[in-house]
Amino acid sequence: MKTIHHTLTLSLILSASVLVAQGTLSETPEKLITKSASTEPGTPGKGKQKFVVITGVRFAYPLIQKWIDDYNKENPEVQIIIESRGTADPAKYDILVEAYDKDNELLKSREYVHIARYAVLPVANSTSEFAKTYSSKGLNKQLINQLFFHDIYADKDKEQEIKSPYTIYTRLQKAGAPITFARYFGHEHKDIVGKAIAGSDEHLLKAILRDSTGVSYLPLTLIYDRTTHKPVQGLAVLPVDLNGNGKVNDDEKFYDELPNVIQRLEEKSSKEISNLPIEYIHMSVDRTNGSPEAVEFLRWVIRNGQDELHDFGYLKPEANRFETEKFEQFASKRLK
Repeated sequence: MKTIHHTLTLSLILSASVLVAQGTLSETPEKLITKSASTEPGTPGKGKQKFVVITGVRFAYPLIQKWIDDYNKENPEVQIIIESRGTADPAKYDILVEAYDKDNELLKSREYVHIARYAVLPVANSTSEFAKTYSSKGLNKQLINQLFFHDIYADKDKEQEIKSPYTIYTRLQKAGAPITFARYFGHEHKDIVGKAIAGSDEHLLKAILRDSTGVSYLPLTLIYDRTTHKPVQGLAVLPVDLNGNGKVNDDEKFYDELPNVIQRLEEKSSKEISNLPIEYIHMSVDRTNGSPEAVEFLRWVIRNGQDELHDFGYLKPEANRFETEKFEQFASKRLK
């Protein structure tokens, strides 16, 4: 029993330490441990304390933690832990949080729900000449491809002259946001150019802020300060040609505050938006072996989590993808 407790406690400390270091959690790992493991744990599914282990895309952790905190107010007997993925084996985790589902073989054996959408935007260090120029001019599809991708078939004679110095940064790992960004523009992760940064999207953000010439792409959830609703200090959003007419109009420069960005993107269907990748976040449990505690938590998120999305920089899912009835039917049978 103590071995289980020590292992889970150490795992939670490590996960929380990463989030605190990145500035996505205000609490110390010790406080998080006190809140989430205040009772002596028992074997999962037995005894007083029950466990649910969640892993997945790291930029979703702050939102997931908020849901955990709210859920535990109603269900203090369940200990829910966010753990950085250390293995490709999904059987180790009760709930997976994924940033895209294309070609995802795991979904064949899992019950899932598309819980939110996230946008990926081009950004730059706000002190750079590049940011000052292209925050005004914006980026069309041709310039986005020229800046971010290696394309052997591109017509070099049509490339735009860029007088402002810039340095492209990207993530080293093949992960959610870079895959979504590359696929949207018809490329693969390996085609993204620039300095490759090891670690998470948060590490990519830090690299941009450290380099006065830095240019990259980030999920909307990381671009804006959750308190001020303005871009993180030192970061500039580069507007894109949203209607696909080849230029950026004044009406397409609406990135000063997060609520306005979310409103503008949600009022359009995905078919009406050009040059701005938007993808789904989905959460899933094993269809056969998912624990009752994991199923119940995900059921609670579906019923209660939508009100939190905007505050954390997510778009609500489109009605035809938010398949709550399908999951409810699964949960009702699973929890009998």
